[in-house]
Amino acid sequence: GCDGDRLYYDGSSMIICNGNVLAHGSQFSLDDVEVVTATIDLEEIRSARSAPSRGLQSQQAQKYPRINLDVRLSKRVDDQDYHLQGQSLPINLQYHEPEEEIALGGACWLWDYLRRSHAAGFFIPLSGGIDSCATSVMVFSMCRLVISAIDKGNKQLLQDARRIAGEADDTDWVPANPQELMNRIFCTSYMGSQNSSSETRTRARDLSHGMGSYHINIDIDSVTTAIVNVFFSWSKWMPRFKSEGGSFAENLALQNIQARSRMVLAYLFAQLLPTFRGRRGGGSLLVLGSANVDEALRGYLTKYDCSSADINPIGGISKKDLKSFIDWAATNYDLPILQKFLWAVPTAELEPITSSYVQSDEADMGITYAELSTFGRLRKNDKLGPWGAYCKLLSTWGSQKSAQDPNDQLLSARQIAHKTKFFFTKYAINRHKMTVLTPSLHMEQYSPDDN
Repeated sequence: GCDGDRLYYDGSSMIICNGNVLAHGSQFSLDDVEVVTATIDLEEIRSARSAPSRGLQSQQAQKYPRINLDVRLSKRVDDQDYHLQGQSLPINLQYHEPEEEIALGGACWLWDYLRRSHAAGFFIPLSGGIDSCATSVMVFSMCRLVISAIDKGNKQLLQDARRIAGEADDTDWVPANPQELMNRIFCTSYMGSQNSSSETRTRARDLSHGMGSYHINIDIDSVTTAIVNVFFSWSKWMPRFKSEGGSFAENLALQNIQARSRMVLAYLFAQLLPTFRGRRGGGSLLVLGSANVDEALRGYLTKYDCSSADINPIGGISKKDLKSFIDWAATNYDLPILQKFLWAVPTAELEPITSSYVQSDEADMGITYAELSTFGRLRKNDKLGPWGAYCKLLSTWGSQKSAQDPNDQLLSARQIAHKTKFFFTKYAINRHKMTVLTPSLHMEQYSPDDN
């Protein structure tokens, strides 16, 4: 279960006898209580403990006084009815794939957070990229679990779903499928600008249609233009993008104002949409963030942009694992549109698109997502600093990198040193962003922990 924090305590409670698993509970469940039972043979325990070495140790141990009580913990042999239930037989453990753990763990965490907050649902700026896509698919996974539990007769979940959807106390409404529930409690918005492409706009719309969420399509140019004009009215100087001849500072400022405008608009729509849609009692939506763990470590995010939200389900998941999750969900959730997200080049779409330039995340970061994941594990899991990480990478990227991926090229010591210095420099100068990072579900061992 959850306690309103970054952790989700999974289940899988087990009953084990002599090393054999006789029963175990589900690892992920929306049930408040789950009871696991098994029938064991106490004689088997006695025989397993009768090893000579154990007997010798017991003879040498201090003898404790025994007090006889007129109490029995089990029935007498003559009173036992062995026809009622036989002895439990050993079973095989069931393991979830990592992609399933992302889907189910994130879904349970989101539902617990939603019902505790008494909010009217979730809102997310759906950019058409894989990060906001993965967050949205987690919400879809949550709705699938809720519908499955309701179909099995879970009255508490049905009551919670009705309350979150704004239904009256005497209602008989029962969501027929995950899409119907999604439409009632999940709102997505594509916040386009003059720098947005038709491809991302279309992907966002098609994904929303496939999941069933309530989708809106807005443009933010009027907002960003008004804010820039405030600066121009004072300075009589209009900042320009890099592609238009502007400086690095101008280019970055114009990108950041777009990103921060989206955060302000996200909270505006999250507070007003339930009332606009006629939800009983109005209410407001929880805003979901969608910045992955690798971008957080690198500092590749605008402070107080759409990475700033109420909660962030993917804030502890690497880009590599997110792609695997989306690939898994495309088949298992019957969402073929997800394949288009996998093929798309990650881009922030904050700069003008020209015939010779299209903004790319990895080009902007100066490092690949796979390399960020490697540095993240070296820093946190292996507890290595710049020198230790460099020495470790000399024996991997310098001699074995091609064995991991035939397309990879071996790196020289100078190249490895440059990448190591680059990562730890960016990691150090962006610590101020981590202290205000949106609370996220702890999934990856090297997830940020500054906040």
